[in-house]
Amino acid sequence: MNEADYRRVIDALQALIDETQSTLERFETTGMDEKMPEDYDRLLAILDDAVKQQREHTLAMLGIVG
Repeated sequence: MNEADYRRVIDALQALIDETQSTLERFETTGMDEKMPEDYDRLLAILDDAVKQQREHTLAMLGIVG
């Protein structure tokens, strides 16, 4: 992958992170985190995975840029 490829992936992951955080906030605001704990946990897992992937891609990009 080149730097532009990494940036596209990082940006796509950021969009996923932002959308997931927004959904989590709506879950919490409406009490759905308590009514649907399995779905809430899945959202947390998605967020965790996206953050980890974004970090890995960022570090890989820095390795090719630096």
